[in-house]
Amino acid sequence: MKRPEPHLQLYQFLEDYIYRLGYAPTIKEMTDFTGKSRGAVQNSLNYLETEGYIIRSPGKARTMRLLKANPLGVPIWGTIAAGYLTEPFTDGKEYLPLNSPLLRPGDFALRVAGNSMQGEHIPDGSTVIMRPVIDAQAIRNGTVVAAWVEGRGTTLKRLYAIGDRLILEPANPDYQPIRINLRQTKVEVQGVLLWVWQCHFHAC
Repeated sequence: MKRPEPHLQLYQFLEDYIYRLGYAPTIKEMTDFTGKSRGAVQNSLNYLETEGYIIRSPGKARTMRLLKANPLGVPIWGTIAAGYLTEPFTDGKEYLPLNSPLLRPGDFALRVAGNSMQGEHIPDGSTVIMRPVIDAQAIRNGTVVAAWVEGRGTTLKRLYAIGDRLILEPANPDYQPIRINLRQTKVEVQGVLLWVWQCHFHAC
């Protein structure tokens, strides 16, 4: 893949950092990441702000916010299991060239491995567009989510919360639901499904 221009490279870093930590990086962290001078980083920030991708509060540290989705498209963060639990997905460097007013900063894509969600029209080899979760308590039962289960990995399933228990339910009768006691096992809902991109690994 062609290396992005410096301001887009910086945007990638900002998007990932803010989503994961909830606040913006310092200028030093930006210079360390890009290998550029403080002045070059400021020039890229000025460009991103002028183009409407970010907004900053003068004199206030770590208050930067993202206003538009990534100009390169939707980042593909790796592969998620639609089957049995597997290792958590990892950061990717690829992008789906999607531009839609429905997309928001932080939205991401995952390639699907397995057919446990075929009843939701999510076949093996497709790509799902996900939205980060701000308040897991607000997720409606039956929502398709990417969920990380402590000690076991990450999976794509329908989520049902019943008191202190969670059920991660497949959309394929060949697979059994995953039942979790939240008093014993930590679960992190990393994203909710927006839509399915019907393509295969070699074409996405």
